Amino acid sequence: MKIFLDTAEVDKIKRFAALGVVDGVTTNPTIILKSGRKQKEVIREICKIVDGPVSVEGVEGKAEGMVKDGEEYASWAKNVVVKVPMTEEGLKAVRILAKKGIKTNVTLVFSPAQALLVAKAGAYIVSPFLGRLDDVGEEGMELVRQTVAIYKSYGYKTSVLAASIRSPLHVVQAALAGADISTVPADVLEKMYRHPFTDAGIRKFKDDWESAKKIK
Repeated sequence: MKIFLDTAEVDKIKRFAALGVVDGVTTNPTIILKSGRKQKEVIREICKIVDGPVSVEGVEGKAEGMVKDGEEYASWAKNVVVKVPMTEEGLKAVRILAKKGIKTNVTLVFSPAQALLVAKAGAYIVSPFLGRLDDVGEEGMELVRQTVAIYKSYGYKTSVLAASIRSPLHVVQAALAGADISTVPADVLEKMYRHPFTDAGIRKFKDDWESAKKIK
């Protein structure tokens, strides 16, 4: 399973990309705002750091505007993927952009029915949201499982990206469910490689090493 970072903070992207575990990046208008930088400037820098897909999202509500924005975003770097919302207008935009050879990531997907339409429209990536479904008493991971099963049954090429990830457990569950990608906040990725037993083991080895040096 590929791991994307869900951030536009360049320092964090550089840090985790150096580990060799970052396959792409996802952003949205909220994430761009948190970066404190202009969208085009920060996206172009991210695309130089990460070879994989970098999702870029606008706020247009009509297909025509989404397509126009998408063409602009795609001109920034070869690995830009255009994010569009799961709406009727969004699906229209996906179809048009696909014909132009521009890859899309359909976001805010909350049902298997929506995911099916996303694949039929020709999207490159579908983003089912887990955490937000969990927040309202639904099982977000079941959406991933059902989407993966539908796509496998009919041979759809759209990649399933588990979004709205809240914990390392979500990432593991998404991997077990067959998701192609999980996009994770930087703090979740850091938690994935940390474990108290690992830290305790390192301290123990160090202490024993120092004690061994004192043996005469």
